[in-house]
Amino acid sequence: MLGDKRTDYISWDEYFMGVAMLSGMRSKDPHTQVGACIVSEDNKILSMGYNGFPKGCSDDEFPWAREGEPLNNKYFYTTHSELNAILNYRGGSLEGAKLYVTLFPCNECAKAIIQAGIKTIVYGDDKYEHTPSVLASKRMLDAAGVRYYRYTKTGREITISL
Repeated sequence: MLGDKRTDYISWDEYFMGVAMLSGMRSKDPHTQVGACIVSEDNKILSMGYNGFPKGCSDDEFPWAREGEPLNNKYFYTTHSELNAILNYRGGSLEGAKLYVTLFPCNECAKAIIQAGIKTIVYGDDKYEHTPSVLASKRMLDAAGVRYYRYTKTGREITISL
């Protein structure tokens, strides 16, 4: 034998959820930072995304507020991480892919996930689980046969110095 391999390497779920978490750190949203990572069936990263404004829409000129008049808060303008990851993909089909996302997808993102052919969602947090948006999302995902499960935290701490 040439030697024993390491046994303390990170799992695929740790790796891809870590990439999703790191992607979320790109978000300039002062309230909620969400990241997503789409992976092929053979564990290759296909695309990533985070929540923010569309290309060409300045982070300094559009509102980040959560309250107020609809045209003066972020909700009409921001693109969620899941949709950004789908739209950022420049390859062929996402059929059969897996999506890692730090927050359970809303109903609008669920539609895009289903239409893109993504078959599995691994999510980090489900803090809006009782809202109509997430209830509708789960209803559509269930009907379309998209499997989803919560990421199981391992407690492993990873430090990166840049």
